[in-house]
Amino acid sequence: MDTWSPTAPCTPAACVRRGAGPAALPRALARLVAVTAVLAAGAALAPLRRLVPDAWVRRWCRALVRAAGVRVRISGAAAPAGGLLLVADHVSWLDIPLLAAVRPARMVAKSEIRRWPVAGALAARAGTLFIERDRPRALPGTVARIAGVLRAGAAVAVFPEGSTWCGLARGRYRRAVFQSALDAGVPVQPVRVRYRTGAGATATAAAFVGEDTLLASVWRVVSARHLSAEVDVLPALPPGRHRDRRSLCAAARSGHAGVPAATLGHHGAAESQNMCLL
Repeated sequence: MDTWSPTAPCTPAACVRRGAGPAALPRALARLVAVTAVLAAGAALAPLRRLVPDAWVRRWCRALVRAAGVRVRISGAAAPAGGLLLVADHVSWLDIPLLAAVRPARMVAKSEIRRWPVAGALAARAGTLFIERDRPRALPGTVARIAGVLRAGAAVAVFPEGSTWCGLARGRYRRAVFQSALDAGVPVQPVRVRYRTGAGATATAAAFVGEDTLLASVWRVVSARHLSAEVDVLPALPPGRHRDRRSLCAAARSGHAGVPAATLGHHGAAESQNMCLL
């Protein structure tokens, strides 16, 4: 296993719970049509991104999540301006627009996403920094590239777990990407994203894990009832406070301490090991 190819034990069969049950088929289809329409509008405006205010991008991202039938609550302080590394645990494809609803940013993502229908093209046009996860020797160059984007004053969003988890447990962080924030001298902004059922319990219907296909995950989301996303913008970690990427990584991960600890047996070992790797 290399730096950018971690795996999680989560699978749809073992970890994903549908919660309150599926919505009526017409409602699910209507949500799917709405998601497609919002994506199409984003694709049409993507070439004009430099002319579109960030506030509009944030509204579009919230609209995309709401179109899927997911209620959104964002709390906490506003993310700082200038170069910024946003980090969050990774559960769902919904995490991406939810992070951008906090602050539009260039995503760090595996190169396979470039081949996704519609979403892949949108990601490429949005300036996603794609990682060749099967080429660990390219990692120093990737870190340098991210640092250059940060120095230029842009925000970069990354999921340091490197793989999606179901939301009932979480993985260890890969700390290499934190070197880019150190090199660029920019703050790190932890963001906590949690999915809830109507009763307030952790919802796994939004999870995109294991052998899930994107279409299967999208359908599960639009079919769910009373699904909500809680986005907490945690205190930013200012530059200069942490001397190396290990301590910076640990501080960022500790900021997400409110995420539920492992509750499924096969997750326990991973949770008990070191918080940050590599």
